[in-house]
Amino acid sequence: MTTMSSSSKIRTPAPNERIHILEILGNAISGGMENHVLRLIERLPRERFTITALCPFESPWTELLRDQGVEVLVTPMPPDDVPWCSLQLASTLIRNSGVDLLHAHLPNANMLAALAASLTGKPLLTTIHARTLSTQDLEIHRATGNHLAVVCKQTYFQALALGVNGARLSCIPNGVDTQRFRPREESPGRSGLLRQRLGIPDAAPVAGFVGRIHWEKGPDVFVQAALLASQRAPDAHFVLVGDGPMRDGLADLVAEYRRQDRIHFAGLVDDMPSAYQDMDLTVSSSYSEAMPLAVMEAMASGLPVIATRVGGVTEMLEQGETGYLVAPGDAKAIADMLAFLLRSPAEMQRLGARGRQRCVALFELEQSVERTARVITRLLPTTTTQARRVSAAVLSDPPSAG
Repeated sequence: MTTMSSSSKIRTPAPNERIHILEILGNAISGGMENHVLRLIERLPRERFTITALCPFESPWTELLRDQGVEVLVTPMPPDDVPWCSLQLASTLIRNSGVDLLHAHLPNANMLAALAASLTGKPLLTTIHARTLSTQDLEIHRATGNHLAVVCKQTYFQALALGVNGARLSCIPNGVDTQRFRPREESPGRSGLLRQRLGIPDAAPVAGFVGRIHWEKGPDVFVQAALLASQRAPDAHFVLVGDGPMRDGLADLVAEYRRQDRIHFAGLVDDMPSAYQDMDLTVSSSYSEAMPLAVMEAMASGLPVIATRVGGVTEMLEQGETGYLVAPGDAKAIADMLAFLLRSPAEMQRLGARGRQRCVALFELEQSVERTARVITRLLPTTTTQARRVSAAVLSDPPSAG
């Protein structure tokens, strides 16, 4: 990870120099992209940045944005076409509200943002949260010259291979608040409410899955691995935190094997730092990932991670040092590692401590926010940056060494 010198930190601007960013989001659930944006908005200095958000629908998550003092507007963003009403709203908002830059997330938002930026002459930063660029993302980039920010090295080099100009490409890994997500022993006041709610004894080892209960995340692989591992670690419990379309079917499968007393569906959890502290290790069984926040949060919480060898996960984990990597879909390999680690508390502690150290050193949230702020300020027109007296910054951030 590139370490920023003190001269490249986010500067405090003079009065009335705030940069107005329009965040255009293609979804508004409580997912990885949304949490990424929420953390970014929380950390961007309000004396320097003004944030407005355009979302496809109202939800509890849009209320979280408003709690941060963000003005939120809602407009349709279907995946295949941009409604005129949405383009008109975005363009009028940009012109009448003094928006300086658009920041888009997900392909449907990128399409709307690209059209609105072209009509208004404003710069566009598009963050690619997926493991690969889509054909649509690439076509929009070639047509508009927008700046692309990717979150892992695999996506960065794929973009270069597809002909993306390195001057319009940045690799900015996701970050995690390592003060909020901490090991259990560093936060003795935690309540253990997750275990209490699910009826899990304090001394029982717990393996957790955190994410959408959706095929891409491989929750079925986790459940299969839990069924296998429970035969060799009979005192262990397995918890799925999250919700999604596969939940009911997987719950039926667990009931069929009569393992409801060991495999639990927790649903959505508000206090995730506390939830991680009720676990002893976590599993990321995804078929596709870029740089998943759940893995970062687990590492910051001092937990070893068993993860599939996909996308940027290989940049995050050190095999045998912070956790273990297996092939996607290999429930037996995950079960073998679960059975081994759940019966080896000293090894779990060693892996978790090393993971926490690595996360603090390489994936601290402040680093990600600072690098994003540097790209944003650099993308502003020269006249704007001079008027605001924003210092120059490197336009293209190469991928971190990890």
